[in-house]
Amino acid sequence: MNDSHSSLRTTLHHLWQDWLRRFRPDPNGRQRLVDTIRDAEEQHIIDPDTVAMMEGALLVSETQVRDIMVPRSDIVFIEEHAIPLEFLPEVIESGHSRFPVFDDKHENVLGILLAKDLLPLLAEPGLGFDIRDIMRPVAFVPESKRLNILLREFRERRNHLAVVVDEYGGISGLVTIEDVIEQIVGEIDDEHDLAEEDNIRRHRDERYTVKARTPIEEFNERFGVAFETDDYDTVGGLVIHELGHLPRRGEELSFQGFEFKVLRADRRRIRLLRVIRGDQSLPSASDGDG
Repeated sequence: MNDSHSSLRTTLHHLWQDWLRRFRPDPNGRQRLVDTIRDAEEQHIIDPDTVAMMEGALLVSETQVRDIMVPRSDIVFIEEHAIPLEFLPEVIESGHSRFPVFDDKHENVLGILLAKDLLPLLAEPGLGFDIRDIMRPVAFVPESKRLNILLREFRERRNHLAVVVDEYGGISGLVTIEDVIEQIVGEIDDEHDLAEEDNIRRHRDERYTVKARTPIEEFNERFGVAFETDDYDTVGGLVIHELGHLPRRGEELSFQGFEFKVLRADRRRIRLLRVIRGDQSLPSASDGDG
């Protein structure tokens, strides 16, 4: 009888230990999962695009809002007392659908203005306008919030944009649901993005949108300049070379009469640039080295 009880206790103990092993948090579990996914890719069980999305989905739980937010200096915003004639040109050029409304001191965000709510002004130019009547409530999130939590909140509250605040309550940037989703599925092109075959697009005056992968030779030919190609092959390579590091979104570079601004970038490369051509005293293709 005692032997039977002892055997039963031993069996239960082993079952309990096995159960604990199965459900105990494994600090290396995530890396093993990533390794398994990559092994499946190598065996052609999962295609590379699916692998990238799966790894991106795992990454959002480790990434914070501060890592992907649009910095405050790059926010396209509207002042509370501005009239449509003052802000409509920038609204149209930006291509955005939502705009934070700042107070006169640019210290607080009062609400969010949707571009579609401005359509009645185009239909009836004489219509009275008070921005407080049409702006929507604003959502605030801390810089430290994890992206997986933010994505869940976006879905539950049906928000598409949130203003990011630092630990003191100051405005440090903004983040959109598209920014979060792009961390999973990759860059999402919309109607305001460059077409696949276009590397350089002119908007107005001397303002251009340029893909970072644009060959320097193509840039030189388009603008009639003669930038060197020994140290880099693309416009993105030029920007990285001159800055001395891989820039984040929003960083700027002044170079031989051009103003470059990084519009899109991730941790590995630059994707899209805003280029403004200023001073016309530029090195032309016919100048040569001498």
